[in-house]
Amino acid sequence: MNSIEHGISLFNAQAFWHAHEAWERDWLVAEEPHKQFLQGLIQLAAAYYHVQRGTFSGGVRLFDAALRRLEDFPEGYSGVDRSETVAIAVQHRERIARGERIDSGELPKLRYNP
Repeated sequence: MNSIEHGISLFNAQAFWHAHEAWERDWLVAEEPHKQFLQGLIQLAAAYYHVQRGTFSGGVRLFDAALRRLEDFPEGYSGVDRSETVAIAVQHRERIARGERIDSGELPKLRYNP
């Protein structure tokens, strides 16, 4: 299992901090533009980690940064199908900005299609 796939499995298990850490190891040695893509995934995982902890202001900032970075990449980049996850993240960003809680059953999943 490669690091993208490993991070996705952790993200999908709602182990957002661990997904962040898995992708960060590759991010440290990655070259552009892949480095920016990984940073977007890392920030998305960190945003959901903030959602889990209830620290919404940090979550809003990280959602904004993640969505900005990821929008520059074509759908399916590096085998990551993120279209549904990004759409859900946009809604979640708005909800936490209003102080609404997100139930764990509403958290999105990424798909990997190598």
